[in-house]
Amino acid sequence: MTRRNPDNGMDKQNKPTVCVFCGSSFGVDPAFRAAATAIGAGLARLGYPLVFGGGGNGLMGDVARAAQAGGVVVQGIIPAFLQALEPPVSTEEKLIVTPHIQQRKALMLEMSDAFLVLPGGLGTFDEFFEVAVEAQLGVHAKPIIVVNVNGYYDALDAMLHATVNAGFAKDTILKLYHLADGPEAALKMLEGKLS
Repeated sequence: MTRRNPDNGMDKQNKPTVCVFCGSSFGVDPAFRAAATAIGAGLARLGYPLVFGGGGNGLMGDVARAAQAGGVVVQGIIPAFLQALEPPVSTEEKLIVTPHIQQRKALMLEMSDAFLVLPGGLGTFDEFFEVAVEAQLGVHAKPIIVVNVNGYYDALDAMLHATVNAGFAKDTILKLYHLADGPEAALKMLEGKLS
């Protein structure tokens, strides 16, 4: 497992760090918020520090607040242009400000040992595909777990199977990520992958 530089402050608990990708909105299904809170609280229960997008809005904020309430280190990473749109989770939040969204994604990948993908929009899809493509290219072998809340990611999974069936990718891409049926299944899978 890749370890981070201890000087960045994320190794204080000597536990793997988990990055969560998710929406800066709440979505229409209350189960999305419940899943975000369960993931944040679950990471804290397992003692895994959190890396996330840095803003206090939407599911992103719910995950971070729940993790922070549970006592783990919470590291936000936000591009400068989003700071006015996405206020911080709290005054205790550790925050790295990057000049651009690409640097944000590069830091998220570098600082994390695993990725959880909760429901979200285009930004969440972009982050998922970024880490999945880099896994496909052999840049990393870190677990990517897609938290399928009420079937939200059924269409994504079907699209990736269709991509293989159409001959645009080998079926090995289907092993780059793991589809978990809800937050508890995702946390159990995560613990198994990181232990």
